[in-house]
Amino acid sequence: MYTVKMEHECACFKKSEYKSEKSFDNQQDAYNYTNILIDFMTEDFCTTHLFFSQKVSDNEFSIRVVENPNKPSSCSTGSCGPDDSASSCSTGSCGCE
Repeated sequence: MYTVKMEHECACFKKSEYKSEKSFDNQQDAYNYTNILIDFMTEDFCTTHLFFSQKVSDNEFSIRVVENPNKPSSCSTGSCGPDDSASSCSTGSCGCE
């Protein structure tokens, strides 16, 4: 069994239909899912974060979430998006836990 896990769930991920952990029968399916999910999140989620994968063991991939250094954070405006309750603008985290 191979597992893909989100390291942290940003507010955009929490609003998506994706789950923070998903298992696969083979490594290739887990790897493909990881890359597809990262592409989707990078293109369609808020541009506040960057997403990348990391193989953490022989049967586990982790999707990491980091602040995007090339995109000014919407936290500076006091708004992390349409649902500020899911985020923490006062700390500048925009929903990453």
